[in-house]
Amino acid sequence: MSALLTDLYQLTMFQAYLEQGMDQSATFELFVRKLPTGRNFLVAAGLEQALQMLETLAFTDDEVAWVAQQGGFSQRLLDALKRFHFTGDVHAMAEGTVFFADEPLLRVTAPLPQAQLVESRLLNIVHFQTLIASKAARVVLAAPGKLLVDFGMRRAHGEEAALFAARAAYLAGFCGTATAEAGRRFGIPVFGTMAHSFVQAHASESDAFEAFARARPQRPTLLVDTYDTEAAVAKIVELAPRLARDGIAIGGVRLDSGDLAAHARTVRALLDQGGLKSASIFASGNLDEWRIAQLLADGAAIDGFGVGTALDTSSDAPSLDAVYKLQSYAGIARRKRSESKATWPGIKQVCRALDADGRLAHDRVQLASEVCAETALLQPRLQDGRRVGPTPTLEESRAHCAAQLCALSQHLRSLQPATRAYRVDISDALRALALQVDASTR
Repeated sequence: MSALLTDLYQLTMFQAYLEQGMDQSATFELFVRKLPTGRNFLVAAGLEQALQMLETLAFTDDEVAWVAQQGGFSQRLLDALKRFHFTGDVHAMAEGTVFFADEPLLRVTAPLPQAQLVESRLLNIVHFQTLIASKAARVVLAAPGKLLVDFGMRRAHGEEAALFAARAAYLAGFCGTATAEAGRRFGIPVFGTMAHSFVQAHASESDAFEAFARARPQRPTLLVDTYDTEAAVAKIVELAPRLARDGIAIGGVRLDSGDLAAHARTVRALLDQGGLKSASIFASGNLDEWRIAQLLADGAAIDGFGVGTALDTSSDAPSLDAVYKLQSYAGIARRKRSESKATWPGIKQVCRALDADGRLAHDRVQLASEVCAETALLQPRLQDGRRVGPTPTLEESRAHCAAQLCALSQHLRSLQPATRAYRVDISDALRALALQVDASTR
C-alpha cells in the first residue's frame, strides 16, 4: 500500500503543522453520524487492516520524490516524510461489535501531524469493511442456519474491495466466498459451482454434468437453469447412479434465475423422487436480505444462497456517514459546531449495559476520564505504534460478531426499521464540556 493513498490536503496540512511547531498530542475519533435509512445497527469491521496500515506506514524514496515534484512543499516536509512512522496510540471496538450512531468505534491519539495524516486511509479501510459487514449481518439474520456465500467479486469496485468484502462478510457470519484469493489471504472457506458457459460449451447438458462431476468428484454442485431447469434435474437424476458406481455423489444443484421459490419446490420433489434426498439446493441471482427473507417465508426449499452485487456494493446503502474528527489537541477539548455536523468534544469512551437476559440494554457515550460501570467498548489496540496484547483471529472476531447479533433485541434484528431506536445516552459531564468549549470558542 502506498503512503500516497491519501488526500493531498493531508500533506499540505502536515507541512503547515510543521512550520507552526504544532506537534503536540491530538486525539481524533472515527464514528458514523447517523445510521442509513432503514438500518437499526452497524457492525464494526476493518480494524485489523487499519492497524496493519498504521504499523507499516512509510514513504518510499520514489513517493517522497513525487511529492517534491509537485512544488510548494518544503525540504522540512520531505525530510519528515522520509523518516515517518506512526508512534501513536489506538483504542477501538473489537471487530464484529455492534454499534450505533455517534459512537466512536476507533480513537487515535498521536502527535497532531501523524494523527491528521492517517485520516483518509483509516476511513477508507474502516468505512468499507464496516459497510459490508453491516449489510452481511442483515443477510445472516434473514437466513438463520443457511449456507451463505459471497458471490460479489465481479461487481465489487476493484481488487481490494472484493477481498475486503469477502473478509467483512465472513466476519459477519457468511460461510465463505467464491473469491479464491480471499480464501488464500484470510483463510476463508471457498465455494464454487459451475458457469452456464461450461454447459453451453458441451454438446449436451448431460455431457456437461458428467464431465464436471468427474473433474470435481467431491460432491459437485451442478448449475441447472441454462436451458430448462426441471429437464436438467431429470438428467442429473438419470446420471446419478452411473456416477455413484464410481464413488461420485451429487452434492447439489444451483438455481440462478426465474421464480426461485417455484423452481425450488419442483426441483426438491424431483431430487427426492430420484433418490437424491441428500442433494442440496443452492440459489443465486440478484439476491439480497429482503428477497431471501421472502423466499424463506414462502417456504422455498433452498439450503443456501450466493449473494453478490447487493452485498459487495451494499446497494441499498452504498456509503455510511463516517467521519474522523479532532476531539482534543494539546490537552484542550475541541468541538466542531457546523450546522448538522456538530461533534461532542473531548476524549471519549462508549460504555455498554446489558439486561438480565444478556441482551444489549443501552449505551452511554462519556468522557474517557469518567468511570465506566459497564463494559468499555474502546480498548487499547496500539501503544506507541505497537500492538497491545494478542491480536484476535478472524475466527475469533467472527464468533464475537455472532454473539453480538444474538444479543440484539428482536426489534433491532428485524429487517424493518425499529419501532424505537436503541438508547444511546450522552453523559452529563460530556454535555457540560460541550457547553464549556462552546463558551470558549464563541
